[in-house]
Amino acid sequence: MEWKRDWGLTGRVWLTMFFLFILYLVFMTILLAFGAGLWLIVLLAVGMGLVQYFFSDKLVLWSTGARILEKDEYPELHRTVEKLCKEAELPLPRIAIMQSPVPNAFATGRSPKHAVVACTDSIMRLLNKEELEAVLAHELSHVKNRDILTMTMASFIAMIASMIMQSFFFSAMFGGRNRESGGGTIVVWIVSIIVYAVSTLLILALSRYREFAADRGSAYITRNPRALMSALNKISGRMDVVPVEAKAKIEGANAFFIIPALSGNTIMELFSTHPPLEKRLANLEMVETEIRGY
Repeated sequence: MEWKRDWGLTGRVWLTMFFLFILYLVFMTILLAFGAGLWLIVLLAVGMGLVQYFFSDKLVLWSTGARILEKDEYPELHRTVEKLCKEAELPLPRIAIMQSPVPNAFATGRSPKHAVVACTDSIMRLLNKEELEAVLAHELSHVKNRDILTMTMASFIAMIASMIMQSFFFSAMFGGRNRESGGGTIVVWIVSIIVYAVSTLLILALSRYREFAADRGSAYITRNPRALMSALNKISGRMDVVPVEAKAKIEGANAFFIIPALSGNTIMELFSTHPPLEKRLANLEMVETEIRGY
């Protein structure tokens, strides 16, 4: 089936990116107007962005404890991913397994040619074949949509603002700022806090849009939106009974998971990278109507 875009969703993604770009220009203008020493911070932010872009797969695998599989391990999983890649017209990614009682899956990598698709051993026990296919298709949709690149670019301004906030904080602690520049320093610090907060909210909105798009992609790859709806319900239900300690271990990688593993111990619950389950299911209902043509 032909891969179709939701132009309303695509428009919201581009509008969010546009707002981030405008925010970046305003931020740079204010910093330059107050004579902030900007170049070192920008260079550091660029360096961090490049590290995130080129080594995101290794960093995520390390933080989650996921292990790349050999070709003779989990043959059924390899066959499923290979079949879905043919449907999605994608090169075969590396496949990883993660030992965890938290049923989940994620994709990472800077491009389709450098992608990794991973799932936990518990999700393979929880879901049936069609449901697991739908989840893996969701992750492959992230790869096809180049979401790692999109989110890396989007997070650039937040990284700059964060580094400026930290540099002024540590300078104030160790007496690195003189009183003559105090007024300008305070303005730059306040502006950095505002920019960081606004850019973070925009990035979270962008992340939620990307999840809607990946759900849509899964429906088109598998031609079976109901399978993903069933999988999301099962995973969400299981999350409620998974031990808090198990979720806390992998909470830092929640932005990559198909459903975040929230332990309840952090403010992540207030600022979610994923849309509410009810909205995702409603979105899949609409996609099913579109696919079936009624």
